[in-house]
Amino acid sequence: MPVDPLPFVEDVVPQYAVGITQLVYFVVSFAAVYLLGRAVVRPLFDRVLERRDLDTHARRPLQKVVNIAVVFAAISVAFGFADYGDFLTSLATIAAAATLAIGFAMQDVIANFVAGVFIYTDEPFRIDDWIEWDDHSGVVEDISLRVTRVRTFDNELLTVPNSQLTDGVIKNPVAKEQLRQQFLFGIGYDDDIDEATEIIVEEAENHDEILDDPPVSVRLTELGDSYVGLKSRFWIDNPSRSDFVKTRSTYVQRVKERFDEAGIDIPYPIRTLDGEVELSQSPSAGQLGGSAGVEQLDG
Repeated sequence: MPVDPLPFVEDVVPQYAVGITQLVYFVVSFAAVYLLGRAVVRPLFDRVLERRDLDTHARRPLQKVVNIAVVFAAISVAFGFADYGDFLTSLATIAAAATLAIGFAMQDVIANFVAGVFIYTDEPFRIDDWIEWDDHSGVVEDISLRVTRVRTFDNELLTVPNSQLTDGVIKNPVAKEQLRQQFLFGIGYDDDIDEATEIIVEEAENHDEILDDPPVSVRLTELGDSYVGLKSRFWIDNPSRSDFVKTRSTYVQRVKERFDEAGIDIPYPIRTLDGEVELSQSPSAGQLGGSAGVEQLDG
């Protein structure tokens, strides 16, 4: 007997129709949200980064994070429109369990990632900045979301986890347009303090790399065992470590030369040892050898 195909069609077609409809809703909603995010969210985020004056290299990791967020939002909305509620619930449960396991296994990586985000947002330093932390110092060459690469002044490359740079104190001497430096000059107790102060100020004012405003200042700060300490404080513009070292070196050299011309002494500590030394006479090596030879012969 022939089989009537209508019951089969009536049972199967609605099932496929529902699945096809859900798939169409998923694709359309995903495409709409994704394109909207790329057309609106991404340009707005780029404008925010430009206003914060971030470097091009520093923008790329943040832009990748935004792209991932847009894709995730598009998938979530598409699941909702397609009425994949049960599947989405199962997927969320699996994702939560996987996230928990990954979180325990990658605590350090996540901590460095979060620290990298803080570095991008707070901007404690930028690429080409000279920074100091703990017992290290150098120039920042690269900033990523996990590590920061710093070139030391001995031309060594340090790969520093970002969490180390956010958990402690970071010194950034070049963060501002001007940097104050100081140097302690020691003169003898018999030297003229006013004359030495005048020389220190004059050489700072004559130095092209030292600013006139704020002016240099000299204060008597120490009375050492063999010297009187005069501390000079001066300012330089657009600081970098190379400029600062060169400027301070030439400045100190010029002051030293002026001190020599004026007969101003730069004393150094002298240690005097008092007491007596007694020398006791000991048997000579020959005598010891002779005795040993006699004992050997007697044996």
